[in-house]
Amino acid sequence: MATKILSNILKTRPYNMMLKRWESSEKRVTVHDPFYSMPKKDKKNYLKVIKMFEVRDTRRRGHVEFIYAALARMKEFGVQKDLEVYKALVDVLPKGKFIPSNIFQSEFMHYPKQQQCAVDLLEQMEDNKVMPDTEMEQMLLNVFGTRGIPLRKYWRMMYWMPKFRNLSPWHLPDELPNDTLELARLAIERITSVDPDRKIELWQTEEIEASLDKTWIISAQSESQKILLSEQPADEPLVVRGPFNVYLRDQVVTYFMLLGKTRPELKDDTDDDDVSNIPKPLGIPGLVGKTTLPAVRQTVHEQDDGTIISLCATGTSSRDSLLSWIRLLEKHGNPLLSTLPVIFTLTAPPNDLSIAETQPAIPEEESRAQ
Repeated sequence: MATKILSNILKTRPYNMMLKRWESSEKRVTVHDPFYSMPKKDKKNYLKVIKMFEVRDTRRRGHVEFIYAALARMKEFGVQKDLEVYKALVDVLPKGKFIPSNIFQSEFMHYPKQQQCAVDLLEQMEDNKVMPDTEMEQMLLNVFGTRGIPLRKYWRMMYWMPKFRNLSPWHLPDELPNDTLELARLAIERITSVDPDRKIELWQTEEIEASLDKTWIISAQSESQKILLSEQPADEPLVVRGPFNVYLRDQVVTYFMLLGKTRPELKDDTDDDDVSNIPKPLGIPGLVGKTTLPAVRQTVHEQDDGTIISLCATGTSSRDSLLSWIRLLEKHGNPLLSTLPVIFTLTAPPNDLSIAETQPAIPEEESRAQ
């Protein structure tokens, strides 16, 4: 009898234990995100979460998953361009354990999950234009050794990133301004840098009494462009084209162009070696001699699709702000604009109330401002 009771207990006990373990484990399974629970999203709290993970477990269990979660939260905390934060994440990896001890381990990617995690961290640094330093090299050396793939990735970054860092002739500050006005000024300066004589001006649409959009306008024009405008035929309209995009790193600025008709090419069939009739030099346009430009296309503003009269960026990119830009150009040294027709070929944005209030719908979405 005692033997029968004992056998029944042994048969039923594993099932009961498994059921209790399943029930208890289901109750304890929760998802805890320490980054989400932080009241303030800044660098100090981000580093605080990393420190909490290091102190919680000396063996650093789950460090790969933690690093991937931390990389995904960087932009939310605004630390995606901070080198100190990346070094703090590399410091989470255990030291010495992942160093290969023989040639087979080094060739077959010893601890591939951890090495790929470190490579992804360096990739994110490269995408955010963050250049590592020698301390980062020493940290990777202590974690993966001289034959680790992350260290090779670091060496490639240190070879190429300094070459491309200052390669662009249009230098930008390390931290781009948050003000859209300053971003527009930087963009217009970059576009019009082909003409060193151009003048960039800041105007307010309040200068035009009939303007509806109260915003700012960054306009660029040179003296040669004013001369090109004065030579435009009276029966040919000017065209406002846009919007076009120019990228300042991850920021996008919208700009517009005022185009005129390109002067025809001068066909000269005379012999260049004939010195019997040498013409008198025309002088410097606007300063000495004639005030007009020579018939031969010589300026960078004369392109195949038209002559660029001016460039601008506005705060609203609306049709009303562009109309104010044309009137301000007329007010600041371009009186011929009062007699020339201007065609707007841009597509009006959906919140452009000025068009809905002042103009009827046009099928071809073109309007003339005179």
